[in-house]
Parts: sequence; structure tokens; C-alpha cells
Amino acid sequence: MRIARWWHREGERLVCDLCPRRCRLRSGQTGFCALRVATDEGIALPTWGRVSALAVDPIEKKPLYHFYPGSQVLSFGTVGCNLGCRFCQNWHLSRGRAGAEQHSRPLPPPAIANLAVENGCDSVAFTYNDPVIFAEYAIACAHACRARGIQSVAVTAGYIEAAPRRELFAAIDAANIDLKGFSEEFYRRYCLAHLKPVLETLLYAVHQTSVWVEITTLLIPGANSAPEQIRAMATWIRRELGAEIPWHLTAYRPAYRLRQRSTPPNLLAEARRIALDCGLRFVYTGNLPDAGDALNTRCAGCGRVLVERQGFRAKALVPVPGAKDGNGEAPAGAARCSCGRQLPGRFTARR
Repeated sequence: MRIARWWHREGERLVCDLCPRRCRLRSGQTGFCALRVATDEGIALPTWGRVSALAVDPIEKKPLYHFYPGSQVLSFGTVGCNLGCRFCQNWHLSRGRAGAEQHSRPLPPPAIANLAVENGCDSVAFTYNDPVIFAEYAIACAHACRARGIQSVAVTAGYIEAAPRRELFAAIDAANIDLKGFSEEFYRRYCLAHLKPVLETLLYAVHQTSVWVEITTLLIPGANSAPEQIRAMATWIRRELGAEIPWHLTAYRPAYRLRQRSTPPNLLAEARRIALDCGLRFVYTGNLPDAGDALNTRCAGCGRVLVERQGFRAKALVPVPGAKDGNGEAPAGAARCSCGRQLPGRFTARR
């Protein structure tokens, strides 16, 4: 157990400064996340150095489609979450509690880096449950991995305060950030949270860091899937983040406390069409048995397929790495189509 980084005392209570919930805890109480616990010494992180889920995945499973396609990533997570999504697809971990030691194993940061190297992974991913709530451990792992030439990925809902956000995003190389809906009502009703902090994280990550960012939205029929909601999200993404941010529209399956029907393929196809019509250039669909061309990455200029995918398997067809920008400089990991159009992302071989 380690004492956490972001908290302060107010009288007899300890206030957690990690996320917008600002939980006020008496000694012995845990926060909403069911992970951070108040002790006499301060707010503690019981799962520091312990993982509850561990696997080697294709990077496409995160999903990240413009970050070293076809590479392998060491994925791990702990337990707990600072959102309360009724539809959580990983609820057995996100609603788990820190005391479930029998379901975790010790893996300090150097061991995470060693495992990534031993398994031929180019990156590690903090996933399964939100890394915001184990940020201190995630940052330590990212530093250990960077020393070994391994990059770090956060799969997160982006519900985090400014100070820890700066430290987390300074340590990682890529992020898939969930934009779960586009109304305060949706976030309050379905996630027990608020929309504004998520938008702030997206703006910060895209405009104030070098982290490669992709966005995922799980489309739930009747909840966040109306055409006007999709259009509003797509318009905001294009205006505030840029037309080249990859957006993953994924199918919902009944889980946890939400049991309504699964997302039909035609709903995802229509949402993708709306997003493309709004000017977004890289819109993908997922969680379907056969998404067809909606999995492929095409050149935004000539339409040529540059990365071809079947399920989580990717075949990169990018012929010329190292595209030049307007200043004659090659952005790190850039690539371009044979027509000359730059493909945004991280594509060149790293090792």
C-alpha cells in the first residue's frame, strides 16, 4: 500500500484531489472509486504494484488504429473506477474492490517493463479499469517502460483533475479517451458523472501534449445514439479537436445494470455516415462480427486503403514513412500515402 499523491486535509476529513468527485473521507472510508482509502497517514492506494487482469493484445483492441498498427501491447488493469456507468462492459473489474487481494498479483513497474520486452510488445496499456484511479502506479510503470524503449497507452474516460492530468499525460505516449455521450443528462443518468471534465481532458490532450489521441463512443440504442447527438459530437470533435482525430463508434452489449437491446449494425453504419458527412476523416465501427471497410484506414486524399484490417488483425500498407510538414520537418512517426497526403498517427518502426 502506498500513500497517494493528490489529496489534502480539511479538518477531520481527507479530500481526494484526483478527480472531479473530490471525495471527502474519514479514516477507514473509501472513495467512490472503491479503491482509494483514507488512513491516518493520508489517502492510500492499496493496489499500487498489483494487477487484476493481464494479457498481450493487438493494439487494435484498445482500440488504437493509428498507433503502430499490427503491434502487440501488454494490457493490464486493477480494480475500481471513478465513474458509475450502468452499461460498463468490464464491470467485474470496475466495480471490484481493493481488498480482493486473492484476485490480484504483485507486479511492480520494472516487472511490467520486463514482461513487455519478454513478450515482444511495443507498448503497455493501462486498461480494463480506468487508469485515472491508479494514476501513481500507471505513471511509475510508464517511466519504467520508457527507460526500456516501451511506450505507454492509457484507455480512459478522462475524468480527472488538472494537476494529476498533467503528470499522467506527460508520462504516456497515446490515449484512447471515451466520450460516452454528449449531454450532461446522459453523463448524470448513465455514468453518475459530468460531461465538462471529459471535454476538458480531450482539449488538453490534443492541444497541450504530444500524446496521440483517439476517441471511442459506445453507442447505446435510445440513450446516446440519436442522429442529432451523433451530429453534435462529430461537429464538436471536428471544430475543437480537428478533422483527423480517429473516432471509434462501438456496439453496446447488455451488461451490468443496463439490459436493453444490443446495438444493431445499421445504427453504427448510419452514425458513421453522419460523422463522415460532418467532415471527420477517420471514423471506425467496432464490436461487430464483420464491420467490413469500416475497419480499414483509407487515405483522406485519394481514398486508397493504407491499413487493412480483419477483426483485430492489421496489415499496414503505408509505403512511405516520414512525411514532411509545411516547415519541411517530419513529425515523429508520421507516414504518407503515395499520393502525397500525410496520414496522421504513429506508424514508423520504433525498434
